[in-house]
Amino acid sequence: MQVVEIRLCHRYFRRMEAPQDDTAGTEQASAPSFLSRRRKKTQVEGEAKPSRNLRPLRMIYAEAAKYPTQVVLAFVALVITAAATLAIPAGFKLVIDRGFAAGGDPADIARWFRYLLMIVGVLALGTALRFYFVSWLGERVVADIRLKVQRNLLRLAPGFYEENSPKEISSRMTSDTTLIEQVVGTTVSVALRNSLMAIGGTIYLFWLAPQMTIGLALVIPAIVIPITVFGRRLRNVSRTSQDRVADVGAMVTEVLGAMKIVQAFNQENREADRFGVAVEKTFTVAKRRILIRAVMTSIIILLIFGSITLLMWRGANGVASGEISGGTIFAFVVVGGLVAGAFGSLTEVYGDLLRGAGAASRLNELLEEEPTVTVPERPLALPVPPRGNLSFRNVTFRYPTRPETAALKDFTLEIEPGETVAIVGPSGAGKSTIFQLAERFYDPQAGSIRLDGVPLTSADPADIRQRFALVPQDGVLFSADARDNLRYGNWQASDEDIWEAARAANAERFLRELPDGLDTFLGESGTRLSGGQQQRVAIARALLRDAPILLLDEATSALDAESERLVQQALDRLMENRTTLVIAHRLATVRAADRIVVMEEGRIVEQGTHAELSVAGGLYSHLASLQFTAGEAA
Repeated sequence: MQVVEIRLCHRYFRRMEAPQDDTAGTEQASAPSFLSRRRKKTQVEGEAKPSRNLRPLRMIYAEAAKYPTQVVLAFVALVITAAATLAIPAGFKLVIDRGFAAGGDPADIARWFRYLLMIVGVLALGTALRFYFVSWLGERVVADIRLKVQRNLLRLAPGFYEENSPKEISSRMTSDTTLIEQVVGTTVSVALRNSLMAIGGTIYLFWLAPQMTIGLALVIPAIVIPITVFGRRLRNVSRTSQDRVADVGAMVTEVLGAMKIVQAFNQENREADRFGVAVEKTFTVAKRRILIRAVMTSIIILLIFGSITLLMWRGANGVASGEISGGTIFAFVVVGGLVAGAFGSLTEVYGDLLRGAGAASRLNELLEEEPTVTVPERPLALPVPPRGNLSFRNVTFRYPTRPETAALKDFTLEIEPGETVAIVGPSGAGKSTIFQLAERFYDPQAGSIRLDGVPLTSADPADIRQRFALVPQDGVLFSADARDNLRYGNWQASDEDIWEAARAANAERFLRELPDGLDTFLGESGTRLSGGQQQRVAIARALLRDAPILLLDEATSALDAESERLVQQALDRLMENRTTLVIAHRLATVRAADRIVVMEEGRIVEQGTHAELSVAGGLYSHLASLQFTAGEAA
């Protein structure tokens, strides 16, 4: 009995010190995301906070309901285990009252112990079945939710990820789903089992000893009230302690991530002192938490064990006077401990359900998020074969995160099939926005964009993007082998096609020198390759795409001279017989373009060839003189 109560105290303390708010388990973004702003708006409009109601759990119940067989089997096993648990004290009562007290006949005692063994066997089997089916449901529901959330995330336009931290979204996919797995795989099962045990045990206690049960009911409020008061204080201090620990962790991450800067500026001692201050603050808060927990422990032990002692004293007097049997008092004490444990677990379970409801609410926000760029009800088919014509007509566009500033203003540009157009201008001129709109990651607020004569808003975004091949400024690679990174542009490409593209991209040599060839794992984000090698893999990927329109976004800006030469050779091959748009800050790379478009503050200010613009005396001439003069001086 003592072990049971100590275990209850320990579980209660764990619950008190666990994060209680609805944002537990998620990383905080540096600025409020759209999702967090939407939660605040919902709360202002009068709906209950996710952390204060269980309605978001309906999503979990709906997912679990897809597997009715497992749900029914888990519930049956749960009922069996709850009944078997309560039957064990009753079996001991029979052993004491009808076995030992009836003369101690070995055969009679053996009969009642066989009854006990049968109950234990049923309990063991039921527990195994309950654990299997409940755990199966938890894993299956979490897997289904992750799949649904990921599918929806892949539908959302890039603008969504500008407004929302990918780290926060990733945390929801991991920490929040872990909470949901706990709810389905443990919490709900514990709640149902303890509810059955609490109800069944209370009925049995009244049947065993009504007066003692009434006394037990009167004692419970005297125990619960002080625990609740201290528990609130412990939760608040524990939350503050967790914040201090998080501060320490953030400081460690920041300093270790910038260790070269710290040591280069000889700031080791200052950072050590700053870390020491943070650690001492953490220790100060921890001392308060320890003190509250120590006082609370003594009060809980005094109240719980004092109450049990008084009840057992009353029961012993009843046994001495012949009012109740020894088996009855034994069964009463054991069942009373089970009932107390059940009620204690229910309070803990409610907190877990609230945290699970908060996690479900956050994931449900991701599931309900609708893409801003949608497929028309009746999308127009793009012409076949593709021509590679792209036109912008009076386009005005503002990013959702910067609605006060127009990235493009009344922008008009006609790009003919097979033409190479370079787009130059200072940072913030709107160059990258053209690429974003061309692939329909966004829709403009005014004007129209047409691909081979078809308005982009009337076509399926997937069909539009099939007509483009992109080589970004940084050769974005994935944590996979070389083969999968290369065929990302065309997943059906054969090894022969891959090697042909690698050869054209000046990537064949270093790819063949990799330890396992195309099967070599390239590391996280392709970190096992140099910058130039990553860029040539990105070019080979674009070659395999074999799209009629090529988008080059500063494809050689971060490379050394030799890597730039190799990459430029590969780009020249890639640009053959394709419509090409090139964004460039380094004007030397766009001299050979058919046309150079000069942009400033979202507008076209000049157009022409390099020779024409160099003598025009405009912005291009100014930029060219700065770069080429600096290059000659270098």
